[in-house]
Amino acid sequence: MTRTVSEVPAGPFPGLPMSPRLLLGPGPDMVHPRVMAALSAPVLGHLDPEFLAVMDRTQQLLRYVFQTGNRLTIPVSGTGSAAMEAAVASLVEPGDRVLVCINGYFGGRIAEMARRHGGEVATIERSWGEVVGADEVRDALRERPASVVAIVHAETSTGALQPLDEIVRVVHEAGAILIVDAVTSLGGVPLSVDELGIDLCYSGTQKCLGCPPGLGPVTVGPRAEEKLARRRAPVDSWYLDLSLLQRYWGPERTYHHTAPISLNFALYEALRMIAEEGLEARWARHRANAELLWSGLEALGLTLHVPAAHRLPSLTTVRIPEGVDDGAIRARLLSEYGIEIGGGLGDLKGRVWRIGLMAHSSRPENVTLLLGALGRLLGRS
Repeated sequence: MTRTVSEVPAGPFPGLPMSPRLLLGPGPDMVHPRVMAALSAPVLGHLDPEFLAVMDRTQQLLRYVFQTGNRLTIPVSGTGSAAMEAAVASLVEPGDRVLVCINGYFGGRIAEMARRHGGEVATIERSWGEVVGADEVRDALRERPASVVAIVHAETSTGALQPLDEIVRVVHEAGAILIVDAVTSLGGVPLSVDELGIDLCYSGTQKCLGCPPGLGPVTVGPRAEEKLARRRAPVDSWYLDLSLLQRYWGPERTYHHTAPISLNFALYEALRMIAEEGLEARWARHRANAELLWSGLEALGLTLHVPAAHRLPSLTTVRIPEGVDDGAIRARLLSEYGIEIGGGLGDLKGRVWRIGLMAHSSRPENVTLLLGALGRLLGRS
């Protein structure tokens, strides 16, 4: 029996919410007006010569931000989690031994994806907020060799910044490929893919790159490209197969999917702004504003979750004081001040607040406003 719907649903259907917000959570963050203006540029076809030219220039700028000369450097059409899955699906074949370093929520997500793509996964697990040592990785690979190792550079759930130098060397000495999650570090924290020797690195646009969510930049080095080319079977995700995506982004321009044109325009403008500011100046800005936040939080008598040596400039975790209602404070920040910060995930749920200072959100006036609001709400100003 065919059902015909002829009446407009009862609703109501109000217009889009336009409440002003200061986004100081784990992402998305504030988007600069220039990037918002790029979103409103006329939509072109995904093979229009003008759009193809933007694609080429976007790749050049992404190589600059990743600090790499890798040929296969593209924005995947999907969020940072799509970039994560593109990396895992493309490099992990059924039966591959995989070692995943887990010290927070997103390391666990990588491990789950690797299992779903047929990898035989082993893990190194540390408390949330700690980092993984190179000796731990060396010992794990000696005990159980792996062809792929994955680690999170900037763990969004904990605010921990993972040192990579020694770990890259250890992984390569063991003959493995290293995947690095830089979702919350790329564009805001020092990271050089080629200097470190990272084999595959991915990110997301809604953090330190300063775009709306929806694209996942990925760069693939020669060792990872070789493993991808030597696969015994096709990648089991057609949409996220990096070898197919490269044929669209590369000189062949082979149709793969209809790219999100407007989001790519926004990314291009955001990358232009990064180039104008300069990477080193941008890294320094993120660091300076983070230190301003850290000192201000400590002046309020609050405790930072991650030790200073491994603290992430783009995202800070601060412990919620005993007896303070997590949700109530965050709700009041939003309703009374229009400020959004994040709550804890996983092991840190209800224990920390997550404060992001990324891209256009990373400004001293935002730090001052947040510290004043928190101080008043906590009765500590």
